[in-house]
Amino acid sequence: MAELDTLDIIVLAAILLGTVAYFTKGKLWGVTKDPYASSLANANGAKAGKTRNLIEKMDESGKNCIIFYGSQTGTAEDYASRLAKEGKSRFGLETMVADLEDYDYENLDSVPSGKVVIFVLATYGEGEPTDNAVDFYEFITGDTPTFTEDSDPPLANLNFVAFGLGNNTYEHYNSMVRNVTKALEKLGAHRIGEAGEGDDGAGTMEEDFLAWKDPMWKALQEKMGLEEREAVYEPVFGIVERDGLTKDSPEVYLGEPNKMHLDGSPKGPFNAHNPYIAPISKSYELFSVKDRNCLHMEVDVSGSNLSYQTGDHIAVWPTNPGEEVDRFLDVLGLTGKRNTVISVKALEPTAKVPFPTPTTYDAVVRYHMEICSPVSRQFLATLAAFAPDEETKTEMAKLGGDKDYFHQKVNVHHLNIARVLQTVGKGKKWTNVPFSALIEGVTKLQPRYYSISSSSLEHPKVISITAVVESQHLPGREDPFKGVATNYLLALKEKQNGDPSPTPFGLSYEITGPRNRYDGIHVPVHVRHSNFKLPSDPTKPIILVGPGTGVAPFRGFVRERVKQAQNGETVGKTILFFGCRKRSEDFLYEKEWEEAKKVLGDNFELVVAFSREGAKKVYVQHLLKQRAEEINDLLLKKAYFYVCGDAANMAREVNTVLGQILAEKRGISDSKAEEIVKNMRAANQYQEDVWS
Repeated sequence: MAELDTLDIIVLAAILLGTVAYFTKGKLWGVTKDPYASSLANANGAKAGKTRNLIEKMDESGKNCIIFYGSQTGTAEDYASRLAKEGKSRFGLETMVADLEDYDYENLDSVPSGKVVIFVLATYGEGEPTDNAVDFYEFITGDTPTFTEDSDPPLANLNFVAFGLGNNTYEHYNSMVRNVTKALEKLGAHRIGEAGEGDDGAGTMEEDFLAWKDPMWKALQEKMGLEEREAVYEPVFGIVERDGLTKDSPEVYLGEPNKMHLDGSPKGPFNAHNPYIAPISKSYELFSVKDRNCLHMEVDVSGSNLSYQTGDHIAVWPTNPGEEVDRFLDVLGLTGKRNTVISVKALEPTAKVPFPTPTTYDAVVRYHMEICSPVSRQFLATLAAFAPDEETKTEMAKLGGDKDYFHQKVNVHHLNIARVLQTVGKGKKWTNVPFSALIEGVTKLQPRYYSISSSSLEHPKVISITAVVESQHLPGREDPFKGVATNYLLALKEKQNGDPSPTPFGLSYEITGPRNRYDGIHVPVHVRHSNFKLPSDPTKPIILVGPGTGVAPFRGFVRERVKQAQNGETVGKTILFFGCRKRSEDFLYEKEWEEAKKVLGDNFELVVAFSREGAKKVYVQHLLKQRAEEINDLLLKKAYFYVCGDAANMAREVNTVLGQILAEKRGISDSKAEEIVKNMRAANQYQEDVWS
């Protein structure tokens, strides 16, 4: 028998391995899949293999109520989840929550009349849909949306419910829910109950939602023949403590947003599902007073595919301060388990675990839960059932059920959930609260958005942030209410500038990030594109109104025009109205404006309102009125008008003053002047980047 040479042995071995692989399907050496692993572990929130057909999804999961959300900051998504839980627990509805961008809409006409679709829609910016609702909005409000059936009207079978989240300081208040409701009804759909509207501008969003939902449920109950039952908590998620894993196990998420970050090799595209861990190249203080802080921070995105245009927003992914993490874990009796590894699994097919697992209690609370935000009245009512004693249960039920009492005891003090539990429970531990209830009831920690204060023409790969550090003294509260993200940025700035263990205002942050991957002063970010843009023709005059940190995007605008002038382009007049308290305290970028003046000459003018330097307070709107003649002349030359900053007072008053200027200088009625301002907005000649 001939001897086998080396090549024969290799070939035979390959054949043998292939045969074994075929008959065993690779089970002999396959890696066992973690049954509790979260789909969020995939980078970019990948949804491979999931159907986009909402009828298929509802049928295969046995659902008769789908709740779509259009959300930018997470509130609409939270309201959708709360409606889903209440619909199931009170009325036995088989509910599912759905992201609008996960589904196609052509078969909305095929939803049977025995089922209901609920839309919870936030309006973003100047009447725009949220990022995840753009495709749906364009489809449903289009001239001739095409559906799968040949019905007339196409949506005659569709029963729907709608609630909108808006801000009355914007001109297009709640335009999303209004326009979508109008479009659906035009297509023959039947609205159940009133289309609700929540108003963030008046600070009544939560109470508007609660006041709307009870009559809505009654109308839905009558329409669908539902029977109300006693609401009993049913967990959406199963929590399993993993004895075989520790926080040092390589597969355990300690705050990483997805698998690529866990493996230490994050790749683009970087977006709202996948942040870029960006180095901070420079940071410094802009104020000259001890009790207030304003940060200038420069984020280097040269190692990523991120790009921006002047006027865009940068999103910062914050972490919660250690003190609040400790408070939360302590009041729930979880301090001793903070590093215990848990897996979280959805107990029903349409629910999504909002963070990757396996993970730890500490990581969930520190990186994924909005534990510092004011608590909702509805959530307190839910937690009453898990109170440590009857006295506490009674007090929680009262807080959850009495709007005025809740406002007096909780709302005015901006108390978060842990502080409420501490106070109401008088120091007792709330060990009966299921962790699933906390995942469901505490909203997901959201990125914070800041107007970019740099010019992409001048610095295409460096993004500047200009942000006041939030620290607000409230009556009846011992310590100030502190902003999560700005204090996190302040800690990063302090470390970069020489403090080895920064604790701004007594807060400590895990600023080196999960597994020290943010060390060397890094911050997780992504870019959100905005419609707040300079005119494409640089010769057009521009009028900029931006007091305080409202000047942020205008720093970018002015630097862009300086760069254009240095490149030999002709630029139009730029007049900037800026406001602050005192020249010696908070005059932002004073030297930079002087440098811009040297380059632009008469084509740049800075007009400053110092509100605390004289006997009377002077604001930007006052100076705007003083310059009425020039403002009107510039607008006649088709100048673009921009406002950035506080929506509730400043932006509204500027809008009013502009109407007064036009009426006075052009000899027209107030109503005609208001119409001109509205037309300017419609033509993007009047743009706002404002916040409440």
